[in-house]
Amino acid sequence: LSGLDPAQPYFQGTPIEVRLDKSDADFVDIIHTDSAPTIPNLGFGMTPAIGHIDFYPNGGVQMPGCGKNPVSQIVDLDGIWEGTRDFVACNHLRSYKYYSDSIIYPDGFLGYPCASYNLFESGSCFPCPEEGCPNMGHYADKFKGKMTGEFLKLYLNTGEARDFPLWRYKVSVTLSGKSKIKGYVNVALYGSDGNTKQYQITKGTLKPDNTYTAYIDVEVNVGKVTKVKFLWNNNWINPTLPKLGASTITVESGQN
Repeated sequence: LSGLDPAQPYFQGTPIEVRLDKSDADFVDIIHTDSAPTIPNLGFGMTPAIGHIDFYPNGGVQMPGCGKNPVSQIVDLDGIWEGTRDFVACNHLRSYKYYSDSIIYPDGFLGYPCASYNLFESGSCFPCPEEGCPNMGHYADKFKGKMTGEFLKLYLNTGEARDFPLWRYKVSVTLSGKSKIKGYVNVALYGSDGNTKQYQITKGTLKPDNTYTAYIDVEVNVGKVTKVKFLWNNNWINPTLPKLGASTITVESGQN
């Protein structure tokens, strides 16, 4: 039984006879997308974990793409009716949109077991544990039987618009060169199943022999990594023509 952002007003904090909970089915998975307090934030969805596994995409409170200005949201590609609905309850309605995308992407929407969204963002809960990570949405029930505790809170990030799934990678870059400079480093991944756009690994002071690490959520599961593109820029013309390279780049997939 999948709960798509179960309602908060009149249900949160009530006895289990009144609301959805894990005793309602053999396996209950929940997607929380609008769990801010109803007063004053107008959150429509429940905050507490109430299923066997509870997914909190993007932290479960504010969904990417829901902060657009009202006019662009109402005059939407999906038409004025859907645009108006999305403006009024954009975060709440993301739950069914993620679910419908999850049917098309059986390997997408990996939820990482973690104590909080902040810890997930910092990379503390990366990669997936030995038993793997469940997939949010249609294929969540594949995780049935792999549960070790009473309940499981899971975190992940999504895109701003369809297609919503993102795949998480850890990228570490060790720089080579003769002198430190200011600038930024970008990396793009190429693989057997697709390529990504460029993602920023670090910006600021770049020191040769230092290693810089970032967790990136990319728009495609690249499969087996075949190539990595490394780019750096210092944003201004430097007459000394500094040179900077990468001595090593390590790419780790969260899935395995």
